[in-house]
This record gives sequence, structure tokens and C-alpha cells, in this order.
Amino acid sequence: PGCRSLDVTMNRFFRRKRVGPLKSLLSLCLVFASLLMIQKLKPSDKEVEHRRDTGWCGSDCFSFKKGVAKTTVGSSDTLVFRKDLDAQGVSERTPSSWDAQVLKCTENASVRNEHWFQHLNPRFHQFVLHRHCRYFPMRINHPEKCVKEDVHLLMVVKSVIEQHDRREAVRKTWAKERTMDGKKIKTLFLLGSPVAGKDTHNLQKLIEYEDQIYGDILQWDFMDTFFNLTLKEVNFLKWFDIYCSGVQFIFKGDDDVFVNTYNLLEFIHTRVEERKEVDLFVGDIISNATPIRNKKSKYYIPKELYDAPYPPYAGGGGFLVSAQLARKLFVASEELQVYPIDDVFLGMCLQKLKLAPERHQGFKTFGITRLKPSSMNNEPCFYKNLIVVHKLSPQELIEMWSMVNNNDLICAQRIII
Repeated sequence: PGCRSLDVTMNRFFRRKRVGPLKSLLSLCLVFASLLMIQKLKPSDKEVEHRRDTGWCGSDCFSFKKGVAKTTVGSSDTLVFRKDLDAQGVSERTPSSWDAQVLKCTENASVRNEHWFQHLNPRFHQFVLHRHCRYFPMRINHPEKCVKEDVHLLMVVKSVIEQHDRREAVRKTWAKERTMDGKKIKTLFLLGSPVAGKDTHNLQKLIEYEDQIYGDILQWDFMDTFFNLTLKEVNFLKWFDIYCSGVQFIFKGDDDVFVNTYNLLEFIHTRVEERKEVDLFVGDIISNATPIRNKKSKYYIPKELYDAPYPPYAGGGGFLVSAQLARKLFVASEELQVYPIDDVFLGMCLQKLKLAPERHQGFKTFGITRLKPSSMNNEPCFYKNLIVVHKLSPQELIEMWSMVNNNDLICAQRIII
């Protein structure tokens, strides 16, 4: 009952718009709920690092020592992965913990004098001035998540603090931690810090209590904004390289997708049997795309920032990657400047490795049909035969998961994946 009341409190807090006198009242309710949780839950042994200062990139930026597993031969476009990698592709010089030096994240003021910067759309100024700040302190860490045992599939989900209801739905459905046919599945949610101007203190307390219950959150000290999604990518790749030598595959997705876990495992099994898993990167692939110049689009990119066709990339709603390739992507990512669109940035990393992502019809990151509304997007037999579908609300996800896993569901034909 205590956890249920907290869940109700959190959902109301995240969904309702706090205006006028309600803001103070809801803040007091959150404090009261927090005190109740302290009484209800036993504190874990996990240590949470806190940073007090706030700013564009949180309090501090991490600057990792050079000497990662990469060797430049000839041109900067060539990466070699032999000398410093063991049989699993792990660098011999990879640190054993998140052990970077802490540096203040100050802007790169020299950029302001560049001619192209003076013509750059102002909404990109802070991104460009701080994109050298790549690694950040961790506020919540779980180094034990995938080092104590072999993990066949690590479900990695991008989320933000306010989306508690989405995380709950994902935990109850496709990302539930379990063992299926002897294959261990583990789950992690990737979070940044609350954006300045929100009730940051109470939001942080709530996410810490949520993590005490589930133990599945990684949180870094940078503000959780759209332009910082790529920071989740590069910080996770570094984290994975440090802690996850026993993981075989990663599914990376959003917290509003449907994943047919059974079909995903079957697809992995097929690729392993065919011995095609080493450089596996599969999803819903976008090819021949160019930067969007419409200033009203959240994907708008000015010419001053990037003026070339995009490489092929997987829609960020959900894709599958082998652990071996994830480690190579980490090395490649350190050779590139951070780009504000995270899925395009991974496409750039693949291009750096001279690899291309693989398209699979089972990944539908733009919905089953791109024409909305369509009854096909609500048909459980389609979900039963696919791997990933984007996007669903928390309630839709739970209902669709229940229908797809109902033994009474009869579908005319099964698509071979």
C-alpha cells in the first residue's frame, strides 16, 4: 500500500502542470511522500554521488585520460583495434571504475571569434560552446549490474526523470529482468539531471527512491535536454566499456516503444547460429537523409553546424547491437565531435568504422504504418510478429503486451524473422 500511494503521488506529480499555489502544495506533498518512503524502505548500500552546483552541463565535466584502445594509422579515418584489445574487445587500459579527473565545464570561448559561429542560430550557441565537455560525474551508478554474471541481453532505455509512468510500464513488460531459456536479461534506464527551473530537489529525491526500489538507473550530472541526448550515448558507451565485459548484446531504445522480447531473442539466436553477430547493428535504418533546415523542427540543423548528407543510421526508437561492436563504437566516438542528434551521431561512428547498419523489417520505429490513424497500429497480431514498434503510451504498452502474450490470441500467419 505504501509503494502504491507513492506511485500515485509520483504519477500525479509528473502529469499535472504545477501552476500558482498548487506548486507549493505539491512540493510539500512530495516531501511528505519522501518521508514516508524513508520509513517504508530499507536504505541500500549503494553510494550516490551528489553535486551541488548547476549549470549548462551540471556541476562539472569529466575529462578522461587519453590512452583508450585506439591507434591511428596513416589518416585519422583509420582505426585499429588489435594491439590494445583482448579477445573480448576490451581495452587493456580501460579503467576499472569511473575514475576520470573532474574539470569545470567552461565554455570554449575561442569559438566565439569564428566567423561561422557569429552566423550560427543562437539556439545552438550553448551546445557548440560546451560540446568539448563529454564525460560527466555519475549521480547514480550500478557497476554491479553486469559484472557478477554473464548477461545475454542488456536492455538499455533512454528516459527522463519525469517519465516515471513510462519506466513502470517498461519494467512490467518487455524489459522485465528475468532468465528466458537460460538467457539472462538485465535492464538499465539512462537519465540526466533535472533541467534548471524545475523542482530539482524533489525530482532528484524521487528518482533516488525509485532507484532504491528497482536498482536499474544510471544517472549523470548533465541537464536532461534534447541536445544532450548524445551525451547519454557517449557516457553509456564509456560506462559499458568499463563495467560490462560479460554482456553479449545490447538493445537500446526509448521508453515509449513496444519490444517483443521473444522475437528479439529468436533473432539473436539466428544470427549467432549463422555466425553473423560480431559486428551486428540492426534496426529501422534511415538512408540518404540530409539535415533538416526547417527552423520549426526540433531536428533542425543549421548549415554552419553540418552541411553534408547523413550517413545511414538507425532510428533511435530501438536498435540491437553486439557487445563487440559497442566497444568499437566507444573508440570511434572519441574521434568525433559530439553531434546534437544522437541516432545520427551513432551513424557517424559506424561510418568511422567503415561499417553500415542493417535494416530489418521487424523494427518499426515510425509505427507499423506511417499514415495515422491506422487500425494496423492497434492490431496485436502485428505486434506478435514484429520486434520493435514505436510509439505507445504507458497504458497502451501494458494493454498491448497483455494481448500479445495472451494464449488465446490467434493470428492467421506468422512472419519469419
